Amino acid sequence: MQQNKGGVQKLFKLSGRSRNTFLLLLCAASLQAESFADFKTAQVKSFAKYADPRDNGFDAYLKEQFKEYKAYGGTALYEEPKPKTIEAAKPENVVALGPKVFITLPSSQEVIQEKKPLLSGEKQESVFDFYGTTLAFHVNDKLKKANFSPQTQEGIAAFFASLAASEYKSLLRNINAVKEELGLNDWGVYLLVTKLSQKAYEKEDAANLFAWFIFNKLGYNAKVGLANKHIVLMLHSEKKIYDTPNFRFGDKKFYVISHYAKANISSVYTYEKSYPNATKALDLSLKKLPILNEKPMSKTLHFTQNGKLFELPYVYNQNLLDFMATYPQADYETYFNAPLDAKSYASLVQGLKKEIDGKNASLALNFVLRFVQNAFVYEVDLEQFGREKVMFAQETLFYEKSDCEDRSVLFATLVKELFGVGVIGVKYKNHMVTALQIPLQGESINVAGRRFVIADPTYINAAIGQSMPKYRSQRAESFVSVE
Repeated sequence: MQQNKGGVQKLFKLSGRSRNTFLLLLCAASLQAESFADFKTAQVKSFAKYADPRDNGFDAYLKEQFKEYKAYGGTALYEEPKPKTIEAAKPENVVALGPKVFITLPSSQEVIQEKKPLLSGEKQESVFDFYGTTLAFHVNDKLKKANFSPQTQEGIAAFFASLAASEYKSLLRNINAVKEELGLNDWGVYLLVTKLSQKAYEKEDAANLFAWFIFNKLGYNAKVGLANKHIVLMLHSEKKIYDTPNFRFGDKKFYVISHYAKANISSVYTYEKSYPNATKALDLSLKKLPILNEKPMSKTLHFTQNGKLFELPYVYNQNLLDFMATYPQADYETYFNAPLDAKSYASLVQGLKKEIDGKNASLALNFVLRFVQNAFVYEVDLEQFGREKVMFAQETLFYEKSDCEDRSVLFATLVKELFGVGVIGVKYKNHMVTALQIPLQGESINVAGRRFVIADPTYINAAIGQSMPKYRSQRAESFVSVE
């Protein structure tokens, strides 16, 4: 035992220099082992840096070279300016034809609007008004700390990396829950995300970057780029958004909606590829109205026919009108196929029912046409709004002034709902009318093998079957399908 002990001691009895060398080697070996362990950990983390695997590749892609893309100017709705004044037609007697009409009032269940409460939950510090409905969200602190710096491509990549590494899934769930609760279409989601982003971030660039991140995570095909060192948010739409600057990436158009009816952006410095699996195009169609809290208002529409004054009272929800007022210039199908608010329709129908119940179809249809022709002052959008603005039927009932397409949308909506008659929009170079699939005499057009009789809601006192002389020889540019 002593010998072994002495042998061991002798074995490890080293000179000072040898001992130092050994210690260095031991430390080096230890460091090497730790470095290798760190390397392995770093490797694992690099492949699982983000909860969403898509973010790893996209993070790297954002750091690649951006390039400049030229903007396309917004497309105008009309080739020629609409007429500023419309001459009235000489009134003609309408022959009583067709079966007698009896209007059915909507049931009470069809006009109930839900009241949406403040969302419950903890730490919901981002509280804001969404068109009369109070909403509250919790935005994770790490999300809020994301900073757009430097104001370059590197800053965009850094902002994305910061958001991707944060906890955002609960926020996405809450956004989707609100979308379902309020019955929001894509435009409603756009407004919701935009308002939430602006509440979470004081600086506009950071808010746009956050919105871009959320849109992509919700599946929308969205991009950001730089213009004059500021963030430009772009969303893909398959249908045209008029008077809005846009950019082409392959065969897809991306629109800068925040610049609708404003000065164009000449170019943007950005990337080409889209976020993986974010393929959803922004769809502006409004086939169902959002469920917003009520801000009830009322007014009375009136017009004169054959020396008799007619008054039609109706109610409306101001919150819904405020929502519609935010719309960019969508395609005509969006407006022609959006419904009236149930309460507005019910109140308006009560007044119309008193005047048309028991009358022949030709008289009833022409009475509704006279109402749309005479209850509003004609004025083109450029004079009323300073820009082109097609209005939903709900908006036309609210505003005292309107022009051809606004009245066509309203008339088409009423005819479809009241009578179940087939109707289309007919667009000329600088005018819009409707046409009805009914067996009446008069000027007509053939579309897809079907005969439609012209009904012009702007040509005051004109009966169904009468066109403005100016457009009788003109060929229509396009037709709008009303479902």
